[in-house]
Amino acid sequence: MRHRMPPMFRALGQRNYRLWATADLVSVTGSWMQVLALNWLVLDRTGSAASVGLSVLLQALPALLLGSWAGALADRFPPQRVIRYAQSTHAVLALAMAALAWGDGPLSGFYLLSVLSGLVGVFDGPALGRFGSQVVGPADLGNALALGSVLNSAGRILGMSLAGVLVGVLGEPVLFLGNALSFVAVLVALARIRPELLHPLAVSPPERAGIRAGLRYLRADHRVLVLFLLGFALSSLGRNYQVTMAAMSQGPLNAGAAGYGLLSTVFAVGTVLGGLVAAQRPALTLRLLLVTAATTGMLQAVSGLSNGVFAFATLLIPIAAGAVLIDTTMSTRVQLDTAEEMRGRVLSAQGMVSAGAGAVGGPLLGWLCEDIGPAVTLHLAGAAVILATLVAWFALTRTAARPTPAPQARATAEPAPAEVAPADVAAPTPAYAATS
Repeated sequence: MRHRMPPMFRALGQRNYRLWATADLVSVTGSWMQVLALNWLVLDRTGSAASVGLSVLLQALPALLLGSWAGALADRFPPQRVIRYAQSTHAVLALAMAALAWGDGPLSGFYLLSVLSGLVGVFDGPALGRFGSQVVGPADLGNALALGSVLNSAGRILGMSLAGVLVGVLGEPVLFLGNALSFVAVLVALARIRPELLHPLAVSPPERAGIRAGLRYLRADHRVLVLFLLGFALSSLGRNYQVTMAAMSQGPLNAGAAGYGLLSTVFAVGTVLGGLVAAQRPALTLRLLLVTAATTGMLQAVSGLSNGVFAFATLLIPIAAGAVLIDTTMSTRVQLDTAEEMRGRVLSAQGMVSAGAGAVGGPLLGWLCEDIGPAVTLHLAGAAVILATLVAWFALTRTAARPTPAPQARATAEPAPAEVAPADVAAPTPAYAATS
């Protein structure tokens, strides 16, 4: 069943995607409520920002260590089964955090639950990405990813706003409980999806299953490797604006905490605009990706010259919009230009690249801001982004004529499953959100 929709919202014309998008917004909102609750609880008890960073790191570690296994699992087994178990486990872990907070439990318990949450998210992510392709099909995948970026930004703003109000009135346990309840929307969507409207994908035959087969495939696909390397450079140096915004607010802009909050809001608005721009594009191409990457790198370098909050905020809007356009185009091309039966492993590899970029880029930019100043750091990081984009452009031109691994025949397509879940995990980590 499809309703006529404006081109910008064409994926919403599909009934299954409307259910998915609605549940996604609810669950992402709850997830960001939990993010604020956990960060505030750790900071309130320890007074240490490093302790907050440790909780974030503990959630990211499983992605670096187990991402390959998770991708292989998503390619070999029906992803809806993985999604159902993972989403239910996320809800249980959120309830456990609520109980621990109510009982004034030790921080070690929260750290353990953070690790478990990250572990579940590792296996949840590739399955959700693969299954999301079945919800909308290849024709509307780019539009659905763009609208998903808008939903994630909206859910982030809504979740953080609600959490900021509720944490002082009702306390952290209620926010953890709210996140647990938000997964009910996911389970309802699972029950109401119509399997006959899904778009089946090829699954891995035995000879192409497993981690080694995935690594061989990636090594042979030079274009995807170039995109991953470019994505690492863009995520590590180009969009760790939580670090550089804080340093600019405290230093050259002399704006303090209020200015930092304002800039964070402006950045979030920019991500929404970027998602809408991506949604109205008829096609998300490699040329669009490269042009946008070079443009945002130039704007980043120029932003270091800002002598006031207004000037810096004005540049942040197109930078944030460009970040979402880059990530949406990257995800679209990585999924549509690779073999269907390898999609889970490709998505898990992309997630590992993103996690590694965040782990490297944040500390590196922080050290540079302290050593040479935030303005010079923005100049150098912007120049590095431009250089990386030019190198990638040259490499993609060289590899354009080379054959890429061919997908398996559609005869191996999996049957249309009976359920679906939105692209959400307990701690939302889209590429742009993790580094913005």
